Amino acid sequence: MRTLLKICPLFLFVFTIARDALSQQTTTVDICVYGGSSAGVIAAYTARKLGKSVIVIEPGKHLGGLTSGGLGYTDIGNKYAVTGLARDFYRRIGDHYGKFEQWIFEPHVAENTFQQYVKEGGVNVLFDHRITDAVMKDGTIKEIILENSGTSSPSTNWVIRARMFIDCSYEGDLMAKAGVSYFVGREANAQYNETYNGVQLRDKHQFLDGIDPYKIPGKPESGLLWGISSEKVLPQGSGDKKVQAYNYRICLSRDPQNMIPLTQPEDYDSSRYELLIRMLEKEPTRPFNLILKPDLMPNQKTDINNNGPFSTDMIGMNYDYPEADYDTRKKIAKAHENYIKGLLYFIGHSGRMPKQLRNEMLKWGYPKDEYRDNGHWSPQMYVREARRMVGSYVMTQANCEGKEKVADGVGMAAYTMDSHNTSRVVVNGMVKNEGDVQIGGFPPYPISYRSLIPKSGECKNLFVPVCLSATHIAYGSIRMEPVFMVLGQSAATAAVQAVDRNVSVQDVDVSSLQKKIADDPLVDGSTPEILVDNDDKESVATEGAWEREPNGRGCYAFSFLRTAGNTSAGASARFSPLVKKAGEYKVFIYFPRIEGSASKVTIQVGSSNNKKQVVLTPNEVKVEGQTSGEWVAAGSYTLTQGRGNAVEITTKNADGVVIADAVLFIPVR
Repeated sequence: MRTLLKICPLFLFVFTIARDALSQQTTTVDICVYGGSSAGVIAAYTARKLGKSVIVIEPGKHLGGLTSGGLGYTDIGNKYAVTGLARDFYRRIGDHYGKFEQWIFEPHVAENTFQQYVKEGGVNVLFDHRITDAVMKDGTIKEIILENSGTSSPSTNWVIRARMFIDCSYEGDLMAKAGVSYFVGREANAQYNETYNGVQLRDKHQFLDGIDPYKIPGKPESGLLWGISSEKVLPQGSGDKKVQAYNYRICLSRDPQNMIPLTQPEDYDSSRYELLIRMLEKEPTRPFNLILKPDLMPNQKTDINNNGPFSTDMIGMNYDYPEADYDTRKKIAKAHENYIKGLLYFIGHSGRMPKQLRNEMLKWGYPKDEYRDNGHWSPQMYVREARRMVGSYVMTQANCEGKEKVADGVGMAAYTMDSHNTSRVVVNGMVKNEGDVQIGGFPPYPISYRSLIPKSGECKNLFVPVCLSATHIAYGSIRMEPVFMVLGQSAATAAVQAVDRNVSVQDVDVSSLQKKIADDPLVDGSTPEILVDNDDKESVATEGAWEREPNGRGCYAFSFLRTAGNTSAGASARFSPLVKKAGEYKVFIYFPRIEGSASKVTIQVGSSNNKKQVVLTPNEVKVEGQTSGEWVAAGSYTLTQGRGNAVEITTKNADGVVIADAVLFIPVR
């Protein structure tokens, strides 16, 4: 039997594809998933659980994309937007760390979790292969041609035939090979009536005034420092083909027993970091965490991201990447790796750096137990944005801000409209960064099914849940790993329906799709959990003085209710779930972390004639990540069918503000 899958790090099992399926260079499946990203794994698992034959094509050697590639400090926005198998993923991570949910995790823990899905679903994965062509006929992808992209797989090409294809790559390579319309860069604001697209010269992650851009200060004839463009800045809101900066999410360790010292990388050039010195001359007290962003992870590790005017983003060096050939992309990725490794080395070793910053940097090293087959460095560059499909519907700023709401939503987004800097330029004789936008303050919003599919007439059997159809600035809000997983599940569910009903992706019954996603979120036929949010008027009744705070910091969904403890003595909020199946349920209550909140909250759980009083201590539950809120366990209870059960949040004996936000009922299997 020919072994198609390599053994992945930390795993003792090997997946194989049956001899009769892959004894030749051609294989046929119901659904082909291109890209083993987080979205790709979830899409493939979904399709397998729904009874279809599936293959995942992964150009690299690992599963999980950026989620297992260093982004362990999850960008969420609002947990309400994370549903189905994506939510299940973070609960599996929680199981590993002994918690209900966990949004901060080590890279190898994430990859192990994705491998669980692959093993449980019986998903076939072809590593070290990448697309070279797509064969089209009558607007349908008939097959894709793959070439070997590694050294450990047989040096053969493969032909994959499928009824449906799902492009889960960060680059949209399958989409492009299929001839589907796409865009690279930033649209002008005028194109979609937006305000935050195109060229943006703003204040975030920006140099202070007065920093000289020239090699010899005050002498333009000496030339510009490394990384500064001589291009003239276009007017605010102008469109261009530039791409927001890439970097790597860096996992380091400060455990002396698990760290490898930061050493000088190949192609090291200290002149690349001259702007960092000039920035510090202007800001001599700038701390370490405003140069790098070392968000802490379990076991003394970190997920480091870009922070400040000069950091890990290699601004302006990625414009060619989205449409480049594979060799050029490899060179661009290596240049980013060397730049960032050089930055870490420079901070820790250059005598020109302040001593306190050098000392802080040298507390960290590369983790011995991560990325063992890649020199303890992530194999996944942070490709924040590459190609974006121009599909049946284009998500825009109006969707993010709730000014335009779609009815065919198959997932939600909730993050800030976030673009990193795109270029480093000279403005009035000073160095400035251009392109950074961070605009938030809006609640979760639906993502259109039509934004996952090509225009009618372009391709009938392709879904694109990662490089989906959105403008640059809307994509900045949507492009979060949990959202990609949600959309991967939705795309796979739609692909199964398209296969079963023998229809094109444009003719999928969206209402039926939405119902399937809602009724079977874990694609295993289990009883769905029940969420009761404070805005659910049929299920929530209040007594006493409560105030609704819309889109409050850390809220679940769209708002929370708040009151002021004993100043509203006797106030209560009753959450009554509609229980369709009687049985034992675990109950969790969501508490945003706000200033002045009560240290103890009294609740009552049960029916009108059989109540149990419980005192919760929400402030003792550690809040992690960017959510400022957490689920607090309230015990397990036997619930009867119907609405005869309730959780009542009260102000009894409260010593501060009491919050009533959301209650979760999870069936005990």
